Amino acid sequence: MSRAGLNRKTAYATLAMTLAAEAPDLDVFWGVRGPVAALQHHRGITHTLVAAPAMALLTTGAVWLWHRALGHRKPHNDPPIRWGWIWFLALLADLSHILLDWTNNYGVRPFFPFNTHWYAGSFVFIFDPILFGLLLVVLVAPAIFGLADREMGLRRPRFRGQGWALFALCGVLVWWSWRWAEHRVAIATIANQPITDEPATCIFASPRPVDPWLWDVVVETRDFYQLARINLRTDTVQTHTPEDVFYKPPVTPAIRAAEGSWLGRVYLDWSMLPLVESDGSFGAQPGGGQYTRVRFRDMRFFSTLPMLRGQHRAPLSGVVTVAPDGQIDAMEFDGRDQP
Repeated sequence: MSRAGLNRKTAYATLAMTLAAEAPDLDVFWGVRGPVAALQHHRGITHTLVAAPAMALLTTGAVWLWHRALGHRKPHNDPPIRWGWIWFLALLADLSHILLDWTNNYGVRPFFPFNTHWYAGSFVFIFDPILFGLLLVVLVAPAIFGLADREMGLRRPRFRGQGWALFALCGVLVWWSWRWAEHRVAIATIANQPITDEPATCIFASPRPVDPWLWDVVVETRDFYQLARINLRTDTVQTHTPEDVFYKPPVTPAIRAAEGSWLGRVYLDWSMLPLVESDGSFGAQPGGGQYTRVRFRDMRFFSTLPMLRGQHRAPLSGVVTVAPDGQIDAMEFDGRDQP
């Protein structure tokens, strides 16, 4: 974004935009309080439209401190320093972070705290090799061609890589547009060719990381979730009933207690396709009661790959241990214990 021409507006444009583009992920420091706190605040207030101006101001302050550390000397050959422009460019970069996070299937809450709903575009994998390769090439290409220019004795331009940057941004928009259209086609295909006997209450499609034609689909009904995979290139839908059917269990007292725990409240607030079920009882007590493990899973991340289908390997899953008296004995998220 900076190389596309914004770096001509003010000195420190690239520095400010790079810092601001990473600033929303400062929420990772909530992880020091444990995995449940990390889940609660991940893509939280720092990923909102309300906080974006403040995050940009924070970034501007960091750049100002860096400028002071340099003895008020701006970088050589850079444009004049315009602090208003630095704040505005930092704001654009911060918003780009929220936009990028929205494109994958984890989701963001851009309108928090006024609207706590999670929004997820779900048309780009969380790490898209095509986008990464495109951005990497246009990042390094100007430097490579610059070496050739210096070998020929050509003068180094004041600003370089603008054409490459504009090409990359256009490429991102084209890729996103195509993936968005394919996402709609995947959902429409399942809606027009039902794969369950019960009517669907929700159809969710997620992209695969490599093959752009493959989509993982979750069909939710009143009683169960049905997993499937659709290949839009061959227009085929693969299901493996009953292995890919997950029934919603009845709500037991242990499940109700787990849902009321800290992890349960946070998980159900975030999860779009939750599956909450008892994972077994253990530790018989003198009075006849037992401890119960209750597992929380989100079907968006329960891949149809056989190697990831095992119950204890589902990503972004949580476990709450409920004591015989209904009290919460322990909480665990993504394999980490909450202190």
